[in-house]
Amino acid sequence: MNRRPNTLLIGKNGQVGHDLLPLLEKVSNVTAVDRSILDLARPDDIRQFVRSVHPEVIVNAAAYTAVDRAEAEPALAEAINAKAPEVLAEEAARVSSLLVHYSTDYVFDGTKPHPYSEEDSICPINVYGGTKAKGEDAIRRAGCRHLIFRTSWVFSNRGNNFLLTMLKLARQRDELRIVNDQVGAPTSSESIARATVDILEQILRMESPHGNLGTYHMTAGGETSWFGFATQIFRQASAELSSKVPHVDAIPTSEYATAARRPLNSRLSCEKLKSRFGIQMPLWQDCLSSVLASVSAAEKKGLVHSAR
Repeated sequence: MNRRPNTLLIGKNGQVGHDLLPLLEKVSNVTAVDRSILDLARPDDIRQFVRSVHPEVIVNAAAYTAVDRAEAEPALAEAINAKAPEVLAEEAARVSSLLVHYSTDYVFDGTKPHPYSEEDSICPINVYGGTKAKGEDAIRRAGCRHLIFRTSWVFSNRGNNFLLTMLKLARQRDELRIVNDQVGAPTSSESIARATVDILEQILRMESPHGNLGTYHMTAGGETSWFGFATQIFRQASAELSSKVPHVDAIPTSEYATAARRPLNSRLSCEKLKSRFGIQMPLWQDCLSSVLASVSAAEKKGLVHSAR
């Protein structure tokens, strides 16, 4: 990157945003905001703020991600996941900024027997997935330069995610029942952040990057079920954190009632990402090792990580 662009990072305290911020600061001039500064449920505030910052790159790492709660709060989920990206895209198109946005495996219904490609038709089966699909569509319709990265099963050493929930439950319970027929790729926010900045640097060096813009899948290598992810968490945490290992029973989705339906197949093919940008995402097991190491380091320093 020959010149440091002005970058607006939205969602700086989320999992991906938190890991993005220090990497973006190395290559751009960053204005980073969270919900206390910019409420994505207020479209007029979004327009006014973007126009005050004059960003050349907008990275939207914020979203309504409470999948089950979204079933009871569809209007709020749509405001944040669909309307806010539409406004950001319109503002990006107005000044020829590049918009980077994150989406989800939940735009698919999970019935395909193989990993989904970017060309597969979307068919969300819950409110969250539906609002994220609307956000994607709005960005494309706005005609702005954009990168949409679909990812899955995001986890890190902070916030609300499956890894921290399992570590918390391991301290509280001797037995757990975990779904074994939903398959995907647990992906660390750190790996997403690194890949994003790598791609941004490539795009901003290109004289004519248009052919490399669009939608990409960005998930860790390999695949597993929630049961497989949990058992690997406990196996590695036992060594890394001296954590207790509970007994884990594998159960089908039909035995674990949730407000929102989940796709059984969340596998996404990342071949397009690799062929266009030369990026090979790390294996999910390596992502897990890296995050657990950071959890261990934080515990040794006396820092507390939330598993809300």
